[in-house]
Amino acid sequence: MARLDKSVAIVTGASSGIGKATAQLFAREGAAVVVVHHDDPDEAKKVLDAIGEAGGRAIMVAADVRDEGDVDMVFEQAHKAFGVPTILVNSAGVDAAGISVADMELDHFEMVLRTNLVGPFLFCRAFVRGCKAAKARGKIINVTSVHEDIPRAGAADYCASKGGLRNLTRCLALELAEQGINVNNLAPGMVLTPMNQEAIDDPKVREEQTASIPMKRAAEPEEVAELALYLASKAADYATGATFTLDGGLQFYLGQGA
Repeated sequence: MARLDKSVAIVTGASSGIGKATAQLFAREGAAVVVVHHDDPDEAKKVLDAIGEAGGRAIMVAADVRDEGDVDMVFEQAHKAFGVPTILVNSAGVDAAGISVADMELDHFEMVLRTNLVGPFLFCRAFVRGCKAAKARGKIINVTSVHEDIPRAGAADYCASKGGLRNLTRCLALELAEQGINVNNLAPGMVLTPMNQEAIDDPKVREEQTASIPMKRAAEPEEVAELALYLASKAADYATGATFTLDGGLQFYLGQGA
C-alpha cells in the first residue's frame, strides 16, 4: 500500500521547486493532490499532467495565499473534488529582497510577511477547521528555512517571516496535539529551485555558494520532498512541534573558525 493512500493533500507553491516535487511525490504515494499555484498556470498544468500520466489524482487551483477569500476557495475546490483535506504543505513563499531595513519600504516588508507567514496562517486555520468538523486526523508541514534561525544582512523581510512561521508551527502543535493533528516545519538550506536560479545556471556561482556547506552541494527539491513525505506519513505520527532541518550541515559549519 502507498504511504499516503486515501489521503487528500493541499500543496501551495506547487508549480515549481519544493512544492512541485512534493505534489508529484505525494501523488505517487497515493494522495489526491490539490496543486495550488499563484500566477503560473502553464507550469501548474505540467505538474497536473505529470501526476495524471503516472496514474495519480490531482486538480490545480489558482490562488493568492495572502487572500482570505482565495484560501477558502481552495478548500471548497478540494472538498468538492476529493473530500476533506488531511495533509497540508505550506510551500509557497518569496525570497529576501536584499535590501537593508533602513532602505526597505513598508509595503515590501508587509508583502513578504503576508506571503510567507499570513498565507500559511490562513491555510492552517482553514485546514484545522475542516479537520475538526470532520473529526479527522491531519498533518501540517510548514516549509520554513534555516533562516528561521540564521540571520542574514539584507534579509530581514525573509528571516522575520520564517522565524514567525516556526513559532506559528509550535503554537499550533500545542493547540492540536490532543486532536491528532501533527504540525511540524521543514527547514531547508540551499535548494536548487527558481529562488537559486543563478546557481542552477552557472556552475561557478553554485560552487561559490556551496563552499560553506560541509557536503559541498545544494539539495535537490526531491530530497526535501522525501522528508515532507515522511512527515505526512504514519511513520511521523509521534512527531509534532519540531523543526526538521535539511541543510547538508550548513548550520554547524557557520561557527567554525570563531
